[in-house]
Amino acid sequence: MNALSFRRLFAILMKEFIQMRRDRMTFALMIGVPVMQLLLFGFAINTDPRHLPTVVHIADDSAYARSIGAALKNSEYFDIVATARTPQEAERMLDEGEVAFAITVPVNFARDLVRGESPQLLIQADASDPAASSIALATISELAESALKDDLVGPLASRGNKPAFTAVIHRRYNPEGITQYNIVPGLIAVILTMTMVMVTAMAMTREREKGTFENLLAMPANPFEVMIGKITPYVVVGYIQATLIIIGARFVFDVPMIGSLTLLAGTTGLFIAANLALGFTFSTIAKSQLQAMQMTVFFLLPSILLSGFMFPFRGMPNWAQWAGETLPNTHFLRIVRGILLKGNGPTEIWPHVWPLLVFLVVVGSVALVRYRRTLD
Repeated sequence: MNALSFRRLFAILMKEFIQMRRDRMTFALMIGVPVMQLLLFGFAINTDPRHLPTVVHIADDSAYARSIGAALKNSEYFDIVATARTPQEAERMLDEGEVAFAITVPVNFARDLVRGESPQLLIQADASDPAASSIALATISELAESALKDDLVGPLASRGNKPAFTAVIHRRYNPEGITQYNIVPGLIAVILTMTMVMVTAMAMTREREKGTFENLLAMPANPFEVMIGKITPYVVVGYIQATLIIIGARFVFDVPMIGSLTLLAGTTGLFIAANLALGFTFSTIAKSQLQAMQMTVFFLLPSILLSGFMFPFRGMPNWAQWAGETLPNTHFLRIVRGILLKGNGPTEIWPHVWPLLVFLVVVGSVALVRYRRTLD
């Protein structure tokens, strides 16, 4: 065996550095992934969401009701974004996910308070994501003690030692705050994204590495036909995966399924197609299966962290929420949870369906443009 030669060792090191310089895509991903993780975990992840959108329905417009509204704003957990004219309007906003809380000041609230009674304040919370509402709800008792302290004067001053009203809390869609009701439906989006993007991204790169790409070039098929032929088998696989998750959610975790499974199946097909089109786009960029896998990981991380799957969406800063709104995972999560837990119909889920359609058209168009009928 030859003795260690620093000259040969140095030559091998230089060769590797030159190869790394030539493979700019892999090097960029190696630098980009840790930077993205640092930003996402450092800034975007917040388990204590504040300034949650809230709608207020005031059936008894009085100074006491206005004091309660001011106390809600000062708590930093609630942002009053709308005032509903009817209880039905407030519930609709809650059903469609426009707000996280609906607070109702009932009729005769001021009268009962002046009489020395303890009127009720109805607080309805979207508990489909328990982590997003639990801390805010925990502040209600403190709010009850401080909201009206400046209004309880004169004959009412004696009531300052106890809460002026009783907060009646209704946790909608997930009354018991069971985490599985939120996580398990979301797994449909995460698993489909992970598998659909990866297998499609590696499809074309595998053709190049195995030398069978020439066969595709020799076929009298246009780019659209190649893309459809490549992704269609995986649509079937995606439906099988989604069906297995739904069966497990129902019979293993007892997740309620209030809405239409037919509607869920239709939107699932759209989501699968969007991810497959993205994977096909990655395959036109990557030069190897390793690069295709790295690009998939680069996309998967924000899809999990910025979509509201693991952490409350409204707890993230504004820039992270804007970035999350561009991801198909974010909208499909809301569709799945809305259908299964809230019983949403086509009207309620449409605000999240059209972004998936736009994503599919844009990404599919990019894939077709980038596809080349040559080996170059």
